[in-house]
Amino acid sequence: MLLNKFAFEAKRTARAKNYKVWRDDNHVICLEKSDWVLQRLNYIHQNPVRLMIVSNPEEYIFSSAIDYADGNGLVTITKL
Repeated sequence: MLLNKFAFEAKRTARAKNYKVWRDDNHVICLEKSDWVLQRLNYIHQNPVRLMIVSNPEEYIFSSAIDYADGNGLVTITKL
């Protein structure tokens, strides 16, 4: 059933030979607004906490959160 939908979409848009799974458009987001970037960065830093891997974001070794807490992570980053 799902394969039929992919085939239908390929024929309807004439953008694929047999099956079309992905959308053609994209969702461009301007990253010039630092508040938006910081909001997304905070969301990413909180993922290991939400998953109960660590208690604080800066404790996760593969995160840049330590850099934003005035420490040094595994990779040198340029903070916003």
